[in-house]
Amino acid sequence: MRSKLFVPGSRPEFFPKALASEADALSFDLEDAVAESRKGEARTTVGDFLASSAAHRSGKTLIVRVNPADSPHFEADLHAVVRQGLGLVNLPKVESIEQVRQARALIDVACQANQVRTPPQLLLNIESPRGLRCVLALASADPAVAGLQLGFGDLFEPLGISRSDTRAVHACMLAVRLAAAEAGVFVLDSAFTNIGDADGYLAEAQMARDLGYIGKSCIHPRQVALANQVFRPSADDIEQARRVLSAARDAAREGLAAFQIGGRMIDGPFIDRAETILAEARRHGLIGADA
Repeated sequence: MRSKLFVPGSRPEFFPKALASEADALSFDLEDAVAESRKGEARTTVGDFLASSAAHRSGKTLIVRVNPADSPHFEADLHAVVRQGLGLVNLPKVESIEQVRQARALIDVACQANQVRTPPQLLLNIESPRGLRCVLALASADPAVAGLQLGFGDLFEPLGISRSDTRAVHACMLAVRLAAAEAGVFVLDSAFTNIGDADGYLAEAQMARDLGYIGKSCIHPRQVALANQVFRPSADDIEQARRVLSAARDAAREGLAAFQIGGRMIDGPFIDRAETILAEARRHGLIGADA
């Protein structure tokens, strides 16, 4: 999921364009992008779309960001959008284990009501100081939790923290990444709201990739290509991974668990990373299945 494109749930005219985009995932938004007066309309529109043949044929990861657990829309949102083929329910402003478990219980009820054979997993938004403090507990709250995502707007703006302070951004990203690693879930980078600043988007995406994030959110279609560009192995990454694995095979024949490449000591974790890079390259069609 290199790129996740937000799509306002109240703008169905955007749905076909989003399906035709190069985004790996589409996140239909019922929360911030939808006016209060149109919440009911939007959830029905998105639910109907998710049940359509076009959605089922898309091959994209389909996500819905519902309204928060403490909102009057939460249960109705889940009942409307939990359909066969929905990959992830994105829970905003998560702060407690109870909210995660409540969502899981309501999803199970919606699966029964809507005859959904494969329940969607959960993508949790970390958007408050409490959520950040409890991030490991939230990520470990239920087996349905698949991933985490930071929401810097809600996290930083009320506290007066500058979104352009890369030190603050990096500190939060690292904390969430390490919690995700301990919980065994993925972590996805947040939105970058300055649509015209391609360089800023690329710099933040590269920071996220360097921290082991799997992809980045996109609030405009023009950001999709930028995310896809960053979150895939480069030619240099692929070549280095091949060198590591070739040297590892030679070392194994000599009974060595560690060896050097270009003066750099290589052992198990670096070998595992090289295998991951080549698997990712195969998945994106950058190298052949046998390469």
